[in-house]
Amino acid sequence: MGIHGEKLTAALSNEKLPSSDIQRLEATLIKYTSWINNLEAVSSNSLPALVSAFVDLLNEYKYYLDVELIFDSPNDFLYRQKGQLKIDNSVVEEFLPILVRKSIDLVVKENMIDITPQTSTFSSVHFNSSLGNPAIGGGLTIRTKDQDFAISRKLYIRSSYSGRFDANDTVTIATNIGYVIAEIKTNLDKTMFQEASATARDIKLAVSGAKYFLLCDYLDMTPISSATTDIDEILILRKAKRVSSNIRAKYSTFNGRQSTRNDYTKYLNDNPYSPEVFLRFVEHILAQFNNEELIEDDVLNIGYF
Repeated sequence: MGIHGEKLTAALSNEKLPSSDIQRLEATLIKYTSWINNLEAVSSNSLPALVSAFVDLLNEYKYYLDVELIFDSPNDFLYRQKGQLKIDNSVVEEFLPILVRKSIDLVVKENMIDITPQTSTFSSVHFNSSLGNPAIGGGLTIRTKDQDFAISRKLYIRSSYSGRFDANDTVTIATNIGYVIAEIKTNLDKTMFQEASATARDIKLAVSGAKYFLLCDYLDMTPISSATTDIDEILILRKAKRVSSNIRAKYSTFNGRQSTRNDYTKYLNDNPYSPEVFLRFVEHILAQFNNEELIEDDVLNIGYF
């Protein structure tokens, strides 16, 4: 069971969950299992067709989750606790690794990488030691940071004062070195943008060849150019702005949700997840496998590098 399935199970075990929502969540878990099985079963010889089939399944499942499970609930618990329960915003986190793995298997067939949600990747290294306190292996210590999505390779770092790397004088640490990192948001506001800019800078200081992307369902800010930041690209998965706050205020009660249901479902249907945007993200990733060493004669022939 992936991260989204775990969030559904955790919500079902929540002591504050209204009894009438138990059956709704149990039905959703069945839907979830079917959704994952259908994703895994998708097959295509064409990358655009593969992505399109995946996004169709995402739209169908996410609509059920947003409307039939959360919005239509006669209780207010699931809607008001969305941020804490993370039922809805964990969907893309589980979806993305499956899509990317299928895409990589189709195009480049690279198996020596890990594609995972919520992975701790290498952030920095330092040595907790001094002349008076040398510490084993110089006190090798690394910091890691949890990422919503990462394509990484397992990395082992070993440190010793002895070139023989004796067992009693050596520190060996296993970590993940992230080459493609993505932060996933439901609604992107200015504060999140600024935080992501700082994270992108830290990632690229740690791994010079890393790529950092910011993905969101809806835009909740005036667009700011990412060219002056270390963010490689911001992708708006639904190509839409967030519903205005005065309308969202009505969603916190069952009566308010029912009175605006037609408008809400129209908004979701008018702004589905975009296959084009997901394809762009996948193509960004696939391009990283084509980084070849520059050859002087080739560069002189084409005139740029």
